[in-house]
Amino acid sequence: MENKEPNRYAKILEAIFAKHFKKGMSEIEFERTEISQAAKELGIALPKNLGDVLYSFRYRTSLPKSITANAPKGHEWIIRPAGKGKYKLAAVKQANIAPSNILAETKILDATPGVIAKYSLSDEQSLLAKLRYNRLIDIFTGLTCYSLQSHLRTTLSDGSQVETDEIYIGLDKRGAHFVLPIQAKGGNDRIGVVQIEQDFEMCTLKFSHLTCRPIAAQFMDKNLIALFEFEQSKDGVRVSSEKHYRLVKPNELSSEELQGYSGRQN
Repeated sequence: MENKEPNRYAKILEAIFAKHFKKGMSEIEFERTEISQAAKELGIALPKNLGDVLYSFRYRTSLPKSITANAPKGHEWIIRPAGKGKYKLAAVKQANIAPSNILAETKILDATPGVIAKYSLSDEQSLLAKLRYNRLIDIFTGLTCYSLQSHLRTTLSDGSQVETDEIYIGLDKRGAHFVLPIQAKGGNDRIGVVQIEQDFEMCTLKFSHLTCRPIAAQFMDKNLIALFEFEQSKDGVRVSSEKHYRLVKPNELSSEELQGYSGRQN
């Protein structure tokens, strides 16, 4: 059944794209109701969760070739919210963030309680738990961090609703405070630029007096976690830092490795 879903979703999105696209366009706005309309016109069984059509293309699978082939040169399409029940395909230089395959790993002694590791229900929840119990956000950012709230839902200025997986508050050695929205990705889900853009806006709305430092975390394998920090630039969201942490047992971290870590520059 899983192999059929992307094809069904692809036909729906292709129909919406074809309806609006004209050569040279870099933005295409459409409404949520058009998903139902396209499904009906194509004779496709309507997905129970309309939002899953868009979620799939934002974080799980690639857009159909008929759409990607019409992106401006050097750009990719992303799906952004554009208000309540509204979306838009927008051309950007990079749509998703993937871990580097040549970045050095850092071993961290796994402090995740066994009972938590045993009963974690999903990749996302397991990842958030490992971040929390191993203080990986503290280690990665150099701040002392505290989990403030999980799954914060926010209505943005355009009326669209977003959800941030977890919010941390961080303190540095000067006593300055920071807000760190966390996006956690497990399994085959990808880190999308759109979510990071939304986290910056969420911080502006909810924590305007704090410096926003968005973080994304992704499982590379069961105990290897990639962490990213982002910043805003004139060209959009950019990765300002990336680290890979492998959670290990005490006998898997040697004295030689520890000595090597002390000689690292950052």
